[in-house]
Amino acid sequence: MGLPFDPIAEARRQWDLRWTGGEAMHAVTSLMRVQQLVIGRLDALLKPHGLTFARYEALVLLVFSSRGALPLGKMGERLQVHPTSVTSIINRLEAAGLVERRPHPGDRRATLAAITDEGRALVERATADLLAADFALGALGGAEQRALSDLLAPVRRDAGDF
Repeated sequence: MGLPFDPIAEARRQWDLRWTGGEAMHAVTSLMRVQQLVIGRLDALLKPHGLTFARYEALVLLVFSSRGALPLGKMGERLQVHPTSVTSIINRLEAAGLVERRPHPGDRRATLAAITDEGRALVERATADLLAADFALGALGGAEQRALSDLLAPVRRDAGDF
């Protein structure tokens, strides 16, 4: 059950009584709260599949790769996560039979993560559930979702994401 008032708007009101920059504080606080809500909803949708959103993203990345396999280091770069996070994600996916580790054919120092047939099938089922729930963004229409992506792109670019 929701609060009878918007706590972020109240924080903004209080902020403005003390400091400048209320617009930025309100925007970032709203963004962080929405991120919590969306990740919570996505993880709840994926839980019946034995996945978190982070593990789902790793599987999708492997589905997108031309050979269904990528070096762990490249996965970390593309997922924009720390190498230890990739290792943890792959460990869990491997334990579930969704990926397997293979030696890299061209680099004896590298290991590939390769999606299994079971992993591919799970991605299809999980994706269907995420699509049915509009990736937890059903409160926004398609045009609003595109506008949100466009609005956030300069922040990502400025941070060096791309």
